[in-house]
Amino acid sequence: AAGRPAPACVLGIDLGTTSVKAALLVGAEPGPVVVESCSRETQAHTSSPEAGPQGVEQNVWGIIRALNECLAALPQQQLQRVSHIGISGQMHGIVFWKRDKGCKWTECGTGPTFEPEEVSHLITWQDGRCSPTFLSSLPLPQSHISLATGFGCATVYWYLKKSPDFLKSYEAAGTIHDYVVAMLCDLKKPLMSVQNAASWGYFNSQTKSWNIDILKKSGFPVHLLPEVGEPGSIAGRTICAWHGIPKGAKVGIALGDFQCSVYSCLAERTDAVLNISTSAQLTVSMPLGFQPPETPDPSSAITYFPYFNGDYLAVAASLNGGNVLATFVDMVARWTEELGLQVQESAIYTKIIKAALAQNDSKLSVHPTIFGERHIPEQLASVTNIAVSDLSLGHVTRALCRGIVENLCSMLPVQRLVETGVRRILGSGSALARNEVLRQEVERIFPFPVVYGKDVDAAVGAAMVM
Repeated sequence: AAGRPAPACVLGIDLGTTSVKAALLVGAEPGPVVVESCSRETQAHTSSPEAGPQGVEQNVWGIIRALNECLAALPQQQLQRVSHIGISGQMHGIVFWKRDKGCKWTECGTGPTFEPEEVSHLITWQDGRCSPTFLSSLPLPQSHISLATGFGCATVYWYLKKSPDFLKSYEAAGTIHDYVVAMLCDLKKPLMSVQNAASWGYFNSQTKSWNIDILKKSGFPVHLLPEVGEPGSIAGRTICAWHGIPKGAKVGIALGDFQCSVYSCLAERTDAVLNISTSAQLTVSMPLGFQPPETPDPSSAITYFPYFNGDYLAVAASLNGGNVLATFVDMVARWTEELGLQVQESAIYTKIIKAALAQNDSKLSVHPTIFGERHIPEQLASVTNIAVSDLSLGHVTRALCRGIVENLCSMLPVQRLVETGVRRILGSGSALARNEVLRQEVERIFPFPVVYGKDVDAAVGAAMVM
């Protein structure tokens, strides 16, 4: 109505493996509504000589540039009404920075913004520098989650043993989304949610504390560990009018992207959530009051992720999702280049999906675990049942998409979903949103109705938590 003040907005941000997404939500009946959203690719992958070919790192400048581009693309008048900011991002990874030189604030076309200053690369969840032999040399954590390469604490141990001078350059560490929250609120010591802390290893989710005694005994630099708070709590307030968002807007503690994707769509405990982005997860809610076992079963494909309000999710967390298709597209592009031709990867992606849609079936069997899995890191990918009749791009792409879904299904079988009382699958994530073949295979393999979300689910979930 005329004269009535415009409603406040909540901004949700997700700092993903390949892109940054932002969504503006306003309150409505029966629930919040997304009024604007935006996505920008980070193109931040980089490398460092010391980590070798197993290292997977991203340039923090590239991620923050994509974040700034995202916010600059959103309507200014709505950003000026933002009262709360929720931020999620890729779990497990770690970035280091100097406490008083983490960023510098500058003016841009849409108001003050920050740029990274004395900050390391982000060592991501995909990082493979910690071999099984290296991990077995580390002290045993007091945690319900098995330690794996790409986990923040494992990466710190790697630097401690291989490059100790690197750690002396920095005074703070966190996930990439913890870093953004710390910069926005000028936190002298980073604050991390239970969700992110559990994803780093050496964190006891029941006592909600780091394994300080175990870590100290082995010389771990415990001063780098962030303080830990509850998911959904406020970390601080913006110290500047960031891209026109008012100074003093409340910023939530950074959350796990997976938990936020689930939060954006999980309506009933009888729902299972299937998320396929860069990686892939299939999850169900555990009963109220559930506590995970004190020690993990390293051979189990199921991990229990801290959720909200003390609840847990049972998750089949696969390292192989949209990244498998991206690798396949990259392979096709390289082969084409070696043959003296140039084809854009985006054009290849469009064409292989179209070709696969024309092939209803494929006898090819693709086990797509080219990135291994945390519970069986040594088992890589394979292709079997190869027949002359099934060698077209369409057949191979169809079999690859089916393999990604079947791999998840082998980790959390349909029978277990039925026993848990699952009645519906909620599909989320960028790879699922953009790939009709994947969606067809989900519907072929799971005997439940499937409902799909959007590829900004984690950003929306981060805003909804606020």
